[in-house]
Amino acid sequence: MLGLATRLVDGFDAPSHRTKPELIEGDRRALEAWFDHPSKAEEAMLVAELEDKPAGCAFLVTLVDYFNERPHAHLSVLAVDKPAEGRGVGSALLGACEQWARDRGSDRLTLSALVTNSRARGLYERRGFGGEYIRYVRKL
Repeated sequence: MLGLATRLVDGFDAPSHRTKPELIEGDRRALEAWFDHPSKAEEAMLVAELEDKPAGCAFLVTLVDYFNERPHAHLSVLAVDKPAEGRGVGSALLGACEQWARDRGSDRLTLSALVTNSRARGLYERRGFGGEYIRYVRKL
């Protein structure tokens, strides 16, 4: 699963204030932290398989909503292996994430996507996700 961290930056340019290695390292760090301590009830790692082989993963955490201060599910990492692309793995993982959120009483599932990642944003929008706000960054 840690090897999928590099897939998270395939097919799009990094924003001007980030590098692809920086993005990969951030996601790898989050995944490694989960594997080091996998028993947290407020987190989950979901793994999709195709033909008895890992094909993708989703890492979920619980966050507290800034506006209403209620806990909700947040999809921190979603990655699909290159050979599994276009085979419904991402959609299946999103469906499993939604169920995980419902099972824990969440009234929403949030995620973040880089503005330069149109492929991921398209998948999320097709699955019913809508934008809430855009985070602006100025490199100093």
